[in-house]
Amino acid sequence: MIILQGQGVSKGIEYGTVYFYRRQRAAASPQTGHDVTEQRARLERARAEAGEQLLQMAELARARAGDDAAELFETHAMLLEDEDYTGVMERFIAGGHSAEYAAERAGEQFERMLASMDDAYMRERATDIRDVTGRVLDLLGGVSREHPDWDSPVILAAHDLTPSETVQLDRNMVLAIATQAGSTSSHTAILARTMGIPAVCGLGERFNETYHGHEAFIVGETGELIFDPDPETLEALTERQKVQREQRELWRSMVGKEDVTLDGVKVEVCCNIGSPEDVGAVIANDAQGVGLFRSEFLYLAAGDYPGEEEQFRAYRQVAAAMEGKRVIIRTLDIGADKQVDYFRLEKEENPAMGLRAIRICLERPDVFRTQLRAIYRASAYGKVAIMFPMIANVWEVEECLRICAEVREELRQEGIEFDEHVSLGIMLETPAAVLMADRLAPLVDFFSMGTNDLTQYTLACDRQCSGLGRFYDPHHPAVLRALKLAADAAHAAGIPVGICGELAADSDMLPVFLALGIDELSVTPDAVLPLRAAIRSSTAKDCTLDLLDL
Repeated sequence: MIILQGQGVSKGIEYGTVYFYRRQRAAASPQTGHDVTEQRARLERARAEAGEQLLQMAELARARAGDDAAELFETHAMLLEDEDYTGVMERFIAGGHSAEYAAERAGEQFERMLASMDDAYMRERATDIRDVTGRVLDLLGGVSREHPDWDSPVILAAHDLTPSETVQLDRNMVLAIATQAGSTSSHTAILARTMGIPAVCGLGERFNETYHGHEAFIVGETGELIFDPDPETLEALTERQKVQREQRELWRSMVGKEDVTLDGVKVEVCCNIGSPEDVGAVIANDAQGVGLFRSEFLYLAAGDYPGEEEQFRAYRQVAAAMEGKRVIIRTLDIGADKQVDYFRLEKEENPAMGLRAIRICLERPDVFRTQLRAIYRASAYGKVAIMFPMIANVWEVEECLRICAEVREELRQEGIEFDEHVSLGIMLETPAAVLMADRLAPLVDFFSMGTNDLTQYTLACDRQCSGLGRFYDPHHPAVLRALKLAADAAHAAGIPVGICGELAADSDMLPVFLALGIDELSVTPDAVLPLRAAIRSSTAKDCTLDLLDL
């Protein structure tokens, strides 16, 4: 028996074949004498394309692993504009070096700087730099970032995996992850945990390509990779696998069952998605609907404003696929951490509080109307609802309702079919909206609370600033009070209230949600069945407001 000891990153026990993956990338030549203008233009094009890819990656991460994972890639995209990072590239370009050499040197310089820091978290950010730089280099060299194909599921082994490589993994073909380097605080480790992939890191150089093709057990809890286990160890591992299978079978047994507590209180479990491609996972996990369809994926992936037809086809695809289950489409939420070049938004000192989301839509009504027309047209093919983000004023909602009424009248005049009863709701993610919830509730058909931004604005705590750590706390009493205010206002007006932020999947918070009377929880697809199991084993009458630390 051979046991290689690393660090446990993500729980779970799997048995399979080790597949050692090594990425290939040629070193850039240090030769000078290149045309400065040409190399600068090549680098700019690669950076721009890398930025677009990373924003698309953010939407993929959002669908597979939630908002926190998406923010990682949005931060990566912002790094491409960092003046210190790009300044190093510019100095090499000005010296006559190639775009490849400039990008490579900048990446290496920042990697070394971060890797030498005392703080473990900052040392792990060196992998993020490597990921971003590698993407630029691949674009400059015309290298396709495709994963190798496997005939059957494997334990994926590597020196390390970057966050973008991890989030793109086919969960059906990767049983687990084992790496020589990395740590429990790396973004790759965090993604593995969120995606439910058992993982072990820090196995060191003794774990190398000589193990390629060998069968092994990987134990995420203990950080062990075990080859040729002795009979006693094999029996213990087999028993633990059995318990794990029973847990998964319990979750799978939830398919087709109601989201209802032991004493009959219903809490619908829905999904957050980022593109039509995510609908398969929604259906496979038997969600009751789509509680948040982030429409900005169309804008992030486009080189210019997406037209009405393009948007209509995407919304129709999702509405039809859900076969009568409700799809809540959130209107455009561009701005802040999601920048799109062709919008030509002015650079802001504090974009999280600047021109974003509904503010852009109301300032650019032609863009807003195009999207609304597409959504209303798609409503003829399924049950669609519209949700407006980043609301802070009553007049904003009134203006949205007025424009919706005008769009409906336009479609009637043109003889275009649509559902006359599309529900209209708002996201409560600003303290202003929460404090005005009693005035807002009578205007709309539903509330949905975006706890990520609500926490950020309530605590004056930038959710993208990794150094804030414990200060960004979605369980803070002020956040819980905000949820209660909004829920009370919704119920007083006779409308349902949901939660679509990361907090919705926190099983420890379920008693609080039941105490508040939350009607819907919208989570990533893989969180649906575990959450349903938790709901079905809970008793709502035992969940009282005494649970709230207010």
